[in-house]
Amino acid sequence: MERAFLLPVLTAFLIAAAGTASLAAPLPPLQKLIDAAKPGALVQPAPGVYAGPVLISKALTLDGQGKVTIDNGGKGSVITIRGNGVTVKNLRLVHSGDQPNDIDAGIAVYGNDNVLKDNVIEECLFGISLQQSDHNVIRRNHITSQAAAGLGMRGDGIRLWYSKNNRIEDNSISKSRDFVVWYSADNIITRNTVSDGRYGLHFMYARYNLVENNTFARNSTGIFLMYSDSVVVHHNRIIQAQGATGIGIGFKEASNLDITDNDILYNGTGLYLDVSPFQPDTSNRIYRNTIAFNDVGVAFLNDWHGNIFKDNKFMNNIRHVSVSTFAGASHNIWQGNYWDDYEGFDRDHDGIGDTPFRLNVYADRLWMDVPNAAFFKGSPTLSMLDFMERLAPFTKPLLMLQDDRPRTRKAFTPATLAMKSGNEGVNLHTFGLTTGADKAGTSMKRLDPFGLYKNSEDKHD
Repeated sequence: MERAFLLPVLTAFLIAAAGTASLAAPLPPLQKLIDAAKPGALVQPAPGVYAGPVLISKALTLDGQGKVTIDNGGKGSVITIRGNGVTVKNLRLVHSGDQPNDIDAGIAVYGNDNVLKDNVIEECLFGISLQQSDHNVIRRNHITSQAAAGLGMRGDGIRLWYSKNNRIEDNSISKSRDFVVWYSADNIITRNTVSDGRYGLHFMYARYNLVENNTFARNSTGIFLMYSDSVVVHHNRIIQAQGATGIGIGFKEASNLDITDNDILYNGTGLYLDVSPFQPDTSNRIYRNTIAFNDVGVAFLNDWHGNIFKDNKFMNNIRHVSVSTFAGASHNIWQGNYWDDYEGFDRDHDGIGDTPFRLNVYADRLWMDVPNAAFFKGSPTLSMLDFMERLAPFTKPLLMLQDDRPRTRKAFTPATLAMKSGNEGVNLHTFGLTTGADKAGTSMKRLDPFGLYKNSEDKHD
């Protein structure tokens, strides 16, 4: 009787054990196919799941055709490229290691002239890392980080380190930590979507880069430029950088920037400026941007100078411009901007107000002097206090800024498309004397180094 009872139980146990052993069978390694391929070969693995890591040190094309997954088992980088002329495409890469010091990544590149496109990178600490790598193309990849890690412990979706002349376009990065460009020049970053991270795009000591036609949504900070000069940020959409530290575009000791034609919407702070521009005799040109629906449109850390605000639209911000101390922003140039709270007239109907737009600073700015009161910005009570301080101020208000030619219509023809900056030919000394040889082909003699305004007078040879 006992044997009759135990036999089916034992049989079930053996079947389950066999199934577990089958599930635990090691994945076939992909490295053997790479090692067997000749330089210049096309490697197309059969559909399925393969084991990493993969090291590629010769020029070849690895094409997963959308049917191949490489699983690294939670240790190291999935694919490492230590060569030139490699193409990696149509793969799904998962389960890198979790060591930030080792930069465990979906794809780690240490070479030039490589193409990484149409890959899906999931559950990898870093997405794509370029280290001392030039002339690479990163295109149409979908990148997320390790979901179980907290935001600050995730790796960067894309990371550039001492890398120049790379093209990064049409990628989708979400739920990673940052997109970082460190010590890197002459890179083009275009048509990417970066969302739900910490820094949508973070520059550190990076010069002559172009950021164009990207979308940065729901990141803690959209774009931040630290100690980075001669960067063009053009025609991007930066939205919903919210929270106590939410910033659309921030600058720290950054000089000779062109911030043009961007939509900066629904952020805690639209633009944040900290001692920028930093280099003597330089300016930052902030033209034709729509700065709207932010708590503060433009926030200055202190009373600084050298920024030129022209042809921008300031709409529906709780405060258009603010300074962290009791100071103004009048040492910057404000001209030809549209202010939705301008109260003047346009009797000759030329689209320019008859009187200047003046923004004042009042002494009792409760929401700034008592930080916790900022929670109530926009509430009826605080709005009434703001109204009362303007109606009967305790002291003479300080002039925050004056725009002598305020726009009275939201739709207007910008004057800045045919303007010169007055900053042409200035050498920057952040990295020592700037020469043609160490600028990797760009020139400080041109306001428009990337040819954005080909039909205007902004071009200079």
